[in-house]
Order: sequence, then structure tokens, then C-alpha cells
Amino acid sequence: MIGKPFDQGGANDLNETIRKLSHKKDAPKAVFVALLVLYLAASIALRKVASDLSMIFLFGGRIPIQAFAGVFSSLSNICLIFLAVFFGRVGFLTSLVILAVQFPMMAAGMLLNHNFTTIPGAFSNILAIVAITVIYINHARVHKYQRRILTQAATDRLTGLPNRFACAEYMDSLAGRSEKFAVISIDVNNFKSVNDTMGHEVGDRVLMELAGRWSSLAAERKEKTSDFLARLSGDEYAVVIKGFSSGEELEEAVEAYKDELKNKITIDGCDYFMGACFGYAEFPADAGSGASLLSCADAAMHEAKRRGAGNNILKFEPAHIKTERTLDMERKIRAALDGGNVFFRLQPQYDMDKKLRGFEALARMNDADGSVISPADFIPVAEQVGLIDRIDTRVFMLAAEFLAKLIKERQSDAILCVNVSVRHLMRSNFIEGIKDVLALTGFPADHLEIEITESILIDSADKALELICQVKNMGIKVAIDDFGTGYSSLNYLNKFPADVLKIDKSFIDVMNTSEASKKYVATIISIGHILNLQVVSEGVETQEQLDTLREVGCDFIQGFVWGKPLPPEEAAGLI
Repeated sequence: MIGKPFDQGGANDLNETIRKLSHKKDAPKAVFVALLVLYLAASIALRKVASDLSMIFLFGGRIPIQAFAGVFSSLSNICLIFLAVFFGRVGFLTSLVILAVQFPMMAAGMLLNHNFTTIPGAFSNILAIVAITVIYINHARVHKYQRRILTQAATDRLTGLPNRFACAEYMDSLAGRSEKFAVISIDVNNFKSVNDTMGHEVGDRVLMELAGRWSSLAAERKEKTSDFLARLSGDEYAVVIKGFSSGEELEEAVEAYKDELKNKITIDGCDYFMGACFGYAEFPADAGSGASLLSCADAAMHEAKRRGAGNNILKFEPAHIKTERTLDMERKIRAALDGGNVFFRLQPQYDMDKKLRGFEALARMNDADGSVISPADFIPVAEQVGLIDRIDTRVFMLAAEFLAKLIKERQSDAILCVNVSVRHLMRSNFIEGIKDVLALTGFPADHLEIEITESILIDSADKALELICQVKNMGIKVAIDDFGTGYSSLNYLNKFPADVLKIDKSFIDVMNTSEASKKYVATIISIGHILNLQVVSEGVETQEQLDTLREVGCDFIQGFVWGKPLPPEEAAGLI
């Protein structure tokens, strides 16, 4: 479905952006003048040499001056052709007029003065007219095609609004002119539920309705500010605002876009009440470029979303984005991976009679000076910058290499549990990577358990199911980690061939605070058993928690009450 053409107060800004994209920078006016002067000089020289009967000596021979008439004629025509090439319509019309006015003069010379020496010049002018006309028409066709392609590249097909590319170009042009402007980042709340429950066609119509309302608002506000509305992706929009005189006027603009959501959206007789989170930032106060400014607005919007209802408009503050800290931690992670400072600890898992089931391998990292960096600091950054899969693989390799020897020597049935991030699971070489580790370390596949978070089951269900089936076919166990913190969909859980369900620590912490909390944990355990899954409770730290879990039928526990994460040599003593 393709949306209506873009119609808002910033439409001229979009056209200007596309025009700048479709045109190379025009040649300077001085070149236009220089070509005219050169044409005039060549024309004067042509007339002089055409009537000069004298000779010159060149390369040992006598050459009539008139022989150079063709040179100056060609030079003058080349000047006119260059005008048409470099200056488009203006150059074409200028050249056409210059050539056309010569025909009456040539005709008068032939009729009145019987000067037929201008006949070659007349044909030369005709050929020049044909040449510049063909060049102009061809350039016009190419320009029209380029503009159509660029319009498509800069326009969102569903809503007809400018897209992310056009928005970035527009902000860069404003920043290049050092104009004061602001950008609002908008994210529609709970839009996924509309798509899931009513279908994508209805979802598209909701997005188009929002675009239409905000476009109309932008047009209405042109007396106050110039607003450029764009759809960035999915349910994300942006508004670039210029022409505001104060922070209060900018806040009023943001409130106006929020207020457009107060009225319900009715589609096919169904009413939809949509909300959104708004984050905004100003140039140059908050950032020095368009891309950076949009990142700042996004950070404010995500913070507004994190805070929840009542905080759905937020102005950017440096605290919303921790770029320097993130970059510093990324450098430390890369140095640790390259320098061998990523290592592992093994936290034991026990059944309710304190019989060892196995260990979960946990990632740890040292700084260059030997100090320990908390997982709470480096894990989120590793996920953000795309290094978590390298950490997962390193920990898996080290732990498998260590435990493989103990399992073989002591005939142990201990399980090794390793975490797999969404990014790692979705890599094209995920299965090959597991096979490589098992082959290099000799670790038995039936002693391995892969832990995945339940969000994978929803976000990438088909791909995840395919990969998990391959893992299961290798004899590897699969555990659903942090169950209850995300979607908790029994439908998806029932489809996946998992072996173990892990209850998140957050539920264990409050389990004994009320009877309802205790029943909630008991229900999760019952669900696991109904689905033929073993249940492991994480973060068990007190004897009271242990007693409650034993009472409600939990299978295994993991936590400080019976064992903190251990160095390899201490873990070996438990086998």
C-alpha cells in the first residue's frame, strides 16, 4: 500500500533537499560570462579571417588566413554547446537565441549583398542548434529520471513522508548553514500489539492516519515554525523544527504533536487509542551534527519510554547517553579479548538433596592493570557494541576445555551450562562454532546445555526453532533462561524442544514476601513439569528460599546458599 503524496508545511524543504541531491553544484556564473566572452571573441575573429585574403607561412608552407575560419567557427559553437551542457535551460535558451538571431543577418547578406560565403556558417549553425537541442532534451530526460529515483529513495512508500535518508540530508543541510533547529524523536507505544491482533493492513492504516494528522499539524503550524515530518522506520517518526524563538516555543511544538494523539483512531468500526514517547534535542546546544542530534533525541525518547506513563516527553540531557563511558568500556573489552583477560567462573547447580547437577559458566573480565571489571558493567556494553558473541565463544571454549578432562577422568555426569545471546544465536556460523568447540576440546555433547532467553522465542521464533532443533539433534540440552521476565508465552514454550526452565532471581527474591508471590513461583514450576521440563531456580541465597522451593517441588537450585561462582580449581573439587 502506497501512501498519499507528502503534503505538509515542510514539503518545500523536502523538494529543496531532493533538488540538492539531484543536481551537482552549478558551474560558477563567471564560467557563463567567460564562455560568452570567448564566443564573442571567436565570432569576431571568424569575421576577420573570413574576409582576409592574405597568407601566412607555417611549417614551411603558405597557408591562407581564411583557412582558420573553420577553427574559429568550431570554437564559437563549442562555447555555445558548453553553455547548454553546464547551465541547463538558461544555457540552452541563451545559445538558441544567439544562433537564431544570426540567420536573418546571413539571409540579408545573401539577398542584398550576394555574399554566399555565409552558407557554410548557416549549416554550421543549424548543426549547432541540433546538437544543443539533443543535449538539452537528453539532459532533461536524465534529470527527470534521476529526480524520480531520488524522490523514491527519499520518500517512505507507505505514508508518502520523507524517510530517514531525506531527514538526515535535511538536517545536514541545516547544520551546514549553522541554522538553529531541533529534532523530535517519536516512538508509537504498543504498536506491535495492533499488528499482532488486527493484522498488518490495519497497522499500516494506523501509521498512515498518524502521518496524516501530524502532516496537517505541520501545515497548520507554518505561521509559527517550519516543521519537517519524516517516518524513520516501523512506528518511529521524527520532526525537524526550525524557526522557534525560545525553549518554551519548542516545548509547545512538542506538546502539539503529542496532543494529536488524544483523539481516537477509528478503522473499520474499531477504535484505537494510540500513545507515543517523545524525545527532543537542539542544534547546536546538544550536538554538532544532524546524525548526532538524532541520536540524542533517540536517547531522550528511550529514556522517556523506560520511565513509563507520565514521562512521555523528555528533553535530551547528557546523562541519557553515556557515549564516553561506552567507548572506554568497549576499548577495555577488546583489549581483554586480545590479551587473554576474559576468563570464567563456574557456579554449581544442585538438586534438592544437594547432589551436584553441573555448573553454569559465567563470564568474567580483568582490566589491563589486573583489577576485576564487574559483569554488570561490561556485559551490557558488549551486547550494545556487538562483542557479546566473542565473549560467549571464549567462555564456552575455556570452560569446555577445562571440564572435558575432568568428566572423562572421573566418569562424571556433570552438566556444563553456557549462555547464548540473541546475536550469537543468529550468527550464520552458530552451529559450526559449537561443533568446532566440541571437536577441539573433546567435550561430550550430551553434557552440554545451551541457555537462551525466552525473548528469542518471540522475536525470532522460526529461526530460533530451526537452530534449536539442530542443537537438539547433536544431543545437546536446551534451557529457557530468565523465564517470567519477558513474554512468558506458553504457546511458544510448548513448541520449542527445551529440556530445562530457569526461574529468574527476581521472582525468588520476593517469593517469601507474600502468599501470592509464592504461588506465582509454584505455578511456574507446575507449568514446567506439565511441559516435561526440569526446573532450575536461580539466585537462591537463603535457607528460607531453599525451604520454600523444596516445598513447591522445584527440581534444582543455583545460588549463594549452596555455592557462589567458583574458580576452576575449586569447582574441580566438587566433581
